[in-house]
Amino acid sequence: MVALVTGANKGLGKQVAKELAGHGYTVLLGSRDFSNGQKAAEEIGDGAVAIQLDVTDAASIAKAAERVAAEFGRLDLLVNNAAISQSGRYASGQEIIAASAASVAPLDEVRAVFETNVFGALAVTQAMLPLIRLSSAGRIVNVSSGVASLTLNSDPDFPFRPHYGVTYSASKTALNAMTMALAIELEDAGVKVRAVSPSYTATAINDFQGTDSVETGARPLVLAALDTESPTGNFTGPDGAYPW
Repeated sequence: MVALVTGANKGLGKQVAKELAGHGYTVLLGSRDFSNGQKAAEEIGDGAVAIQLDVTDAASIAKAAERVAAEFGRLDLLVNNAAISQSGRYASGQEIIAASAASVAPLDEVRAVFETNVFGALAVTQAMLPLIRLSSAGRIVNVSSGVASLTLNSDPDFPFRPHYGVTYSASKTALNAMTMALAIELEDAGVKVRAVSPSYTATAINDFQGTDSVETGARPLVLAALDTESPTGNFTGPDGAYPW
């Protein structure tokens, strides 16, 4: 089985790649900086292969798809994990939250986050889909977030509701919509498409403020990635099904 994990040179992506390799997958570790991907692949060991992949660069995506086709002939699993919480202009989590408010969020900041988290994921999916269609158990797993749920955020008691903004949170909501659109389109083709949220994990995307280790955070992602039986078009997290 062949898997591609984007943003896999560190954090959750690297942990997911490590666990998939442990389950016998050949795992392509997508990384903008190829040397970082190589280092991660060496640390993981058998089954891990670095591949240069910048999800915001069309030429990089096309070249990666060509390599997968030439070397493996198909792709069984795509994990769209690469994501950012901001463009790099803010120094703290509180600054990010304040700047994501719909009334003040800079449009170029919104575009930068969506470029990676939504458009990048869709671009990679479109490029890899012909190879996924060749698999007998093709799967696409989009790494979402519990904060993406419109249903949860509409509840005044939802603890993360005050932080719902138009950058990171809204980008994950858009990713969920893309997940549903792909699931509906690909249902008859037998390709399963799912959104899944990790637990609140300490990674660079949240300034390492998360409460869980990457091993714990990656658990629901790996479960969704290995699942060939559950229905397509679902949204899950550490505690099971999430509402859209």
